[in-house]
Amino acid sequence: MDSPVPPQPTEPRPRRRDRHGRGMRGPVAPPQVPLAASRSDSFRDLVRDSVERLERRWPQLAEIDFQVLDVPGDDGDSVPLGRSVPEAKGRPASIVVYRRPVEIRTKNREERALLVHEVVVEQVAELLGLAPESVDPRYGQD
Repeated sequence: MDSPVPPQPTEPRPRRRDRHGRGMRGPVAPPQVPLAASRSDSFRDLVRDSVERLERRWPQLAEIDFQVLDVPGDDGDSVPLGRSVPEAKGRPASIVVYRRPVEIRTKNREERALLVHEVVVEQVAELLGLAPESVDPRYGQD
């Protein structure tokens, strides 16, 4: 006898609705609202702003690769906020700013922006072999 129920497909169908039939969820906030940016994106913007501020005075910073990593590797007892790596064969000089250690040491966005700028200034000074005050005259005044 023929069965009135069709056979089940072998692969699942794509879901177009959630289990309550209301459709898939949309974004929580529109993209132009600051809430829509992730913490890592906003931190990356702070680093970018700090670098742009320094590039006006030091145009050679355009050749340095600036990176943001979440956490440093296991280097021992202390946790660094940043690191500078001089150029080597085939790779440019780079400066790394570690996001989580900076976030843990700050309470709000303003403090975070100040600390990020201090870390970037210190690492640029180390890479260029200068004092941080000569890289940014306002270093340490805030």
